[in-house]
Amino acid sequence: MATSLASGAGANRGAQVNVNSSDVPLRVLIIDDDPERIKLVEEGLAANAVVHTASRTHGRLLLDMISRIGPDVIIMDCNSPDRDTIESLRLVARSNPKPIVMFVEEEGGDRMQDAIDAGVSAYVIDGLMPRRVRPLIDTAIARFRHMDGLRSELQKTKDDLAARKVIERAKGLLMQHHGMTEDQAFSSMRKMSQQQGKPIKDVASNVITILEMLANKAGELPE
Repeated sequence: MATSLASGAGANRGAQVNVNSSDVPLRVLIIDDDPERIKLVEEGLAANAVVHTASRTHGRLLLDMISRIGPDVIIMDCNSPDRDTIESLRLVARSNPKPIVMFVEEEGGDRMQDAIDAGVSAYVIDGLMPRRVRPLIDTAIARFRHMDGLRSELQKTKDDLAARKVIERAKGLLMQHHGMTEDQAFSSMRKMSQQQGKPIKDVASNVITILEMLANKAGELPE
């Protein structure tokens, strides 16, 4: 999920409003060139928020700004998300994902779906009003966290499956080249893992590399 069109370096400013010392203020990055819209957002975040504003930019400049500010959420206004905007969203989603709220004047068909697919957490049509700002931000953050959790679970499942495949491959080679049983092969790798302080997947990967290299030198091709 992520951020989008971002700021020119010189356009950044921070404004802290009525921050309750017992709470952590919300860090908000507004990407917009219209001072009236920026004012509406700031009115909607009248308390416990640190607001930064920026004019639009793309690519590395965008990533650098997000890294520097560390916003909790990004709000951007966009009449119609163009290709540069969509690519910037994808770039941020890969590199430094953040919840994003995008305001547009009218429904954009394919572009709207592209923006959502690229990482926009809330896509709001029909303008901006101060009373809508905080509920939309809260919704965007909640949705971002939910989706981020699902992505993390999916990635963990993929990593676990990949690790199992590597370990199974290493066990097979140990059984083939050293006459070990399956339990002996696994126990051997687990012992090496403990001795070397490495994950068993890394040990298994090293075992595969060494045994395949030896097999190739001997003119064998491992199964």
